[in-house]
Formats: sequence, C-alpha cells, structure tokens
Amino acid sequence: MDLSIVIPVYNQVDYTRICIESLLPTLTGKYEIMVISNGSTDGTGDYLSKFPDIKLVMNKENYGCPFAWNQGVMTSTGQWIAILNNDIILSKGWLEGLLEFAEKKGVDIACPAYREGEYNYDIAEYSTEYIRRMYPVSRMGVAHGICFMVHRRVFDMIGLFDERLRIGQYEDADFFRRAKHAGFTLGITGRSFIHHFGSATQKSLQESGDIDYYEEENRAYYRNKHGLSFLKRFFEKRRDGLQAFRWRMSEKRRYGHTLIEKWYDGLPRYF
Repeated sequence: MDLSIVIPVYNQVDYTRICIESLLPTLTGKYEIMVISNGSTDGTGDYLSKFPDIKLVMNKENYGCPFAWNQGVMTSTGQWIAILNNDIILSKGWLEGLLEFAEKKGVDIACPAYREGEYNYDIAEYSTEYIRRMYPVSRMGVAHGICFMVHRRVFDMIGLFDERLRIGQYEDADFFRRAKHAGFTLGITGRSFIHHFGSATQKSLQESGDIDYYEEENRAYYRNKHGLSFLKRFFEKRRDGLQAFRWRMSEKRRYGHTLIEKWYDGLPRYF
C-alpha cells in the first residue's frame, strides 16, 4: 500500500459525509482509508459502514485526537500517511499536489494550502485557478494540523503522537516541533488546495464544557516538555509573526492569493 488516509471523528456526521464524498472521487492507485470514531453517537458508524473500502474503528469513548491518530498510524501500511480533519473538502488533485511537492522539494511532512470559514464558492473552479497561480509557492519549515501528509520514516525516528496531550490541542504542534528538531523537512504548498470549515470538533467540545480544561492542561504540558519559557515563547512568536507577515505580503502582491486564506463576516482575510 502506497498511501494510508487517517480521519479521526467525534460526532459531526454531516461534516464527515461532506469530507468522505469529496475525498473518494480524488483517489486512484493503491490506498487505504481508516476512520477512527471516538465515541460518536450521532449515526457516524451507520453512515461509514456503508463504505466497504473504509476501515472503521469505533472507540467506545472519546480517547482524544492523538490516540485516534496513533490508532490509524499503527494499523496503516502506506509509506505516506495523510491525516485529515473531517471538517474539510478536498479538491481534485490535492493528493497529487502533495506527493509532487514532497518529491520535488524533499519534504517529509507536506500540507496543502487552504481556505477557511464560509463555504460560499465553487471549490472545483476556485481550486483550479488558485493552483494555476500558486503552484510555485511554498512555505518551508512550517505545517498545519488540518491536513498533513507524513512519510513513515518520520514516525520510525521520532515516534507517534504524544497521547499525554489529551482530547485535543497542541498535539500537532508537538509533533511538528519534534520532527523539525530531528532534522525533517516540513512545508505548505500551493500545488494542493482544500477547504476547511473551521474546528468543528473543537467547537463541539467547547459546547460540552470539556475543552477549556484540556486546553489549559495541554498548553502547560507542551510548554514544559519543550522548555518554552516566557522569553523563548516571546521571541519565537515575534520571529514566526515576522516570517508569516513577509510570506503573506509577498504572496498577495505577486499572486493575488496567500497559502492560508479565510472568509469571515463577508470578507476575505489573508494569513
């Protein structure tokens, strides 16, 4: 198997339906899809059981995002593992764009460009024009947890996701930091495009009242694990902010887009 796709879900079956129905037409060749349901009770299992090619794991309770990611990685067989949020829409060629980017740039963790927020456009038309313009654009040294493709050699060297980061928050930042520290290359590419509705699962957890506790706990654990003192966080935030500003200004001026775009309150925003 060349590619494994891992999708953790916690309820939100309507988003999962949109994700799966956009994903399946884009896949060719050898692949496997694994959906890890963390205690879903909204018909997610019934919906996914209709797809014989999807390997479905139904956990009895919500063990958290890193636990679900690890379940998928440990049972996967692909050399590349793509980890997807369920609140996304995949555009045609998203996977080929990531694979080409990884091959050409020697990238170990590759992420697509994305637009977040209201879905008020035709993604097929938009992504075609977007990729035509943004094809040569990349941001090296950074990644995001919305949709990312990891070569198995990364897991072989640094291990799996840290399950101490329970439920959600900071599990992706921790993994990316560890990968960079180990010498792996990360990047976001304009050769691949997706839509992200925006933290659907996190919003659901916030409504349940559980997320505030875990976010605070995870933040403290993450900072302590990586020795992120106040001063170190200050200088990292300043450095990263300046780099993001340079990327944003350059991309918008030269190509009319940025690799991270959001649409909120009726206005496009560029990051």
